[in-house]
Amino acid sequence: MDARYRIRRATHADAPALAEIERQCFTDPWSAAGIQGTIQYETAIALLAESGGEVTGYLMARISGEEGEILNLAVLPDHRRRGIARELLEQGLAALAAAGVREAYLEVRESNRPAITLYGAKGFRTVGMRSHYYRSPIEDALVLRAPIHCLRE
Repeated sequence: MDARYRIRRATHADAPALAEIERQCFTDPWSAAGIQGTIQYETAIALLAESGGEVTGYLMARISGEEGEILNLAVLPDHRRRGIARELLEQGLAALAAAGVREAYLEVRESNRPAITLYGAKGFRTVGMRSHYYRSPIEDALVLRAPIHCLRE
């Protein structure tokens, strides 16, 4: 990852910046209130990347026992191809592992080849499909899963 970027935990105060990234990256974005609602849970992991005071990307995940779910991973278009998404994913998976998660899953648009490639490099494999999962435009989602090496052992 480019040394100008720093990864840290997101807070409630970061929700508007994360919502702006949602608006720029997704056709069906989460609201700031939805992001704040997710961050508040003890089972949530919210990380962000920043550079020069600007939030440039983020990852949100949740823990459910020994299973984790990557909810969202996004990087602003002008900051892509610098390793930010990879670093957010690596740190998110490490946080899940530290919490005792043994397996993670996520959904990704079937057409999102860059994301599928990134997830594949981290051990995620396709285990299913959710028909018409995404709106605006309607598209199927691939369901990906990966084992996580537990760091607490």
